[in-house]
Amino acid sequence: MNEVGLIRAQLSLERQHALEVGRALAAANSSAGGGKGTPPEAFRQASVDYLVWILSRFEEREQVFHDLLRTRFAADDANRRTVEIVLASPGTSREALAKLERALATASIASSWTDFLSFFSGPWSSRRDELDKLFAQQAKVGDWRAVSGIDADSIFDERRRHSRVFASLPPDVTTSSGAARA
Repeated sequence: MNEVGLIRAQLSLERQHALEVGRALAAANSSAGGGKGTPPEAFRQASVDYLVWILSRFEEREQVFHDLLRTRFAADDANRRTVEIVLASPGTSREALAKLERALATASIASSWTDFLSFFSGPWSSRRDELDKLFAQQAKVGDWRAVSGIDADSIFDERRRHSRVFASLPPDVTTSSGAARA
């Protein structure tokens, strides 16, 4: 696999992990609302830390992509306009973080977790798909490096953070991969 392939694979894994953590956190909090109490603090904290970190990284990537377009294309260029339309569309990482914050503030209200998860799985994910497609059409190898911010340290950090979530997963919560903590 070439360098761009490795970067794309890591970006895909990060999205999968983000959705997996979001689903597990929503499930743990929704079941807590069913009378089982709140999810373990270690799990809750690891999940929130992961989601804040990863969503911030996706937000930064969008900004770098937008900056790259501004330097490469004139304001009236069709490629730039297309990307800017998607960047202006709903589904930002900031919106996902706001929905996460609302869900955390209303910890045991299942509808707030459903709203967060629906947004995260729907508009956020769809927007990411569209931006990824547009970026792939425009990007050179150096662009992939610059926009993704992926290197050995970031890969290690992402895996460490994701592992911390999985290590603290409540026994009654399964991940999207079907795994439950033993």
